[in-house]
Amino acid sequence: MAILLCITQWDVAPWLERLRRLAPERDIRAWPEVGDPADITYAAVWKQPAGILAGLPNLKGIVSLGAGVDHVFADPDLPDVPIARVVDADLTSRMSEWVVLHALMHLRRQRLYDTLQRERRWEDVRPAPGARELRVGVMGLGVLGQDAARKLAVIGFDVAGWSRTPRTVEGIATFSGDGLDAFLARTDLLVALMPLTPETHGILDAALLRKLARDGVFGAPVLMNAGRGGLQVEADILAALDDGTLAAATLDVFETEPLPAGSRLWTHPGVTVTPHVAAISDEDAVGRFVLRQIVRHEQGLGFETPVDRARRY
Repeated sequence: MAILLCITQWDVAPWLERLRRLAPERDIRAWPEVGDPADITYAAVWKQPAGILAGLPNLKGIVSLGAGVDHVFADPDLPDVPIARVVDADLTSRMSEWVVLHALMHLRRQRLYDTLQRERRWEDVRPAPGARELRVGVMGLGVLGQDAARKLAVIGFDVAGWSRTPRTVEGIATFSGDGLDAFLARTDLLVALMPLTPETHGILDAALLRKLARDGVFGAPVLMNAGRGGLQVEADILAALDDGTLAAATLDVFETEPLPAGSRLWTHPGVTVTPHVAAISDEDAVGRFVLRQIVRHEQGLGFETPVDRARRY
């Protein structure tokens, strides 16, 4: 029995070294050096090439090396075996750090003060609202969204959340399903932390952005997306920034990554870009998580974080 690391767009060598160090008794291989495909019983993947997993006749399970699994389902020949996704306390905490950081930067007008500093201008910019005056909406109430919502609320933001199916989060107003329009109408700052599925692809479009609140402290709403690049329609976001539908946007994920050098998002004055770093996690912790899932599955316990194949998250 062997574990296959099937990774593209990342350097596979550190992952191979890490897993072999954490589990020296295991036969761990790295694609494309598969060896006998019949030996492979588990695969740990990131953007695996289409068809590779279908060629493993004894595959029993797949573990995504990230919190998202849209890259797994991009394979049209995906085998019908259980799938797990990474849920790690360090990853969750880092995502919340990013959300809180950028929510506060918008609240306190930090980008404007950066500009004033470069121009050597001493100005007290008004209005200067407090956190309680800013209505934040977290779109997606999974593990990441719930943690971010709680931490925003602790700081004092007026927080609500929306999810496709009903969720209860203590101290947070929650909306679900067809409550989306009501959720958007009370949101000054929208934080997108949804998984990418056929239903959510391109959901951050012009029609949705126009439904955000326009009576808030900034005069126009703000968008933050650290979920998946496929959630957003970048041409619509740029148009919304240009015509005042949006006041600003902070984006960590993009339709195409790396973000092309020619994209207007790099230079638009209303946009803050971070290069898909919102939730970089401790890689040893992820390695231990992956190995723990495999051991659990071998023992008949199942994965701790199984993916619903119908919902794709």
